[in-house]
Amino acid sequence: MDRILQEISAVGRRLEGMDNAMVVLTAETRSMRLERAGFQSQISGLDQRVTTVEAQAASWTNRDHELLHLCSRLTDLEDRSRRNNIRLLGIPEGTEGAQIPSYLRDMLPKLTDTTFDPPLEFQRAHRLGPKRQDGEGRPRPIIACMLRHGQARQLLQTAPTQGPLRLDTLEVRLSADFSRETAERRRAFLSLRPRLRHLNVKFGLFEPARMWITKNGASRTFYDPEDLRMFQEGLHATSQTMETTAESSPLPGRTGPSPGSWPARDCIRP
Repeated sequence: MDRILQEISAVGRRLEGMDNAMVVLTAETRSMRLERAGFQSQISGLDQRVTTVEAQAASWTNRDHELLHLCSRLTDLEDRSRRNNIRLLGIPEGTEGAQIPSYLRDMLPKLTDTTFDPPLEFQRAHRLGPKRQDGEGRPRPIIACMLRHGQARQLLQTAPTQGPLRLDTLEVRLSADFSRETAERRRAFLSLRPRLRHLNVKFGLFEPARMWITKNGASRTFYDPEDLRMFQEGLHATSQTMETTAESSPLPGRTGPSPGSWPARDCIRP
């Protein structure tokens, strides 16, 4: 009997210990639930912040696109406002006298060996930049705004066909006038010409700043110099691959496409 009572007492103590453990587990579970609720609240807050940041980023991206579009339109407007302008480089300082328009009216027909009817008329003409001392550096460019756009185009189209333009013993360069952004793009395009010649690519630079190229009968126009540079890299890599394949071919007379062929995705004229 005593033994049974002892066992019952032991079972009671074990149950009491289990109750205590259950209380502890319940408390820990409640604490974990509270922590989980806190984590969920923090995650919800972070999710809301991420959503807000994404919305702001999308808004900034749209604004960037709008800004780029507006800058492009502004550059186009500036280029259009300069359509009647011509630039002359290489005319010595002081040669033009006090009245640059009168000097140009008499000099340009002789310089280009062209007769203009009616005579050339200018809205204004002046040198660019601050006045220099005698013999200091190269002469400043002259920029002239012509009254008639047709005569400006005639001058610009005639000048290259006459070869180097010379005024007495000095060489004079005649060019169109562009905005700074367009002039930089044109310079970037011109810097890529040697590589195009090396790749046997025909090309032409058109106003205001677009490069037209053709190879193997396929043509393409580029408006961004960086796009043309990347395209050149692709042509160069394709050319090297084809040359290596032709050299390592075990079959005599076996040839692939000619070196420098355009990648298939670029063969279609846009």
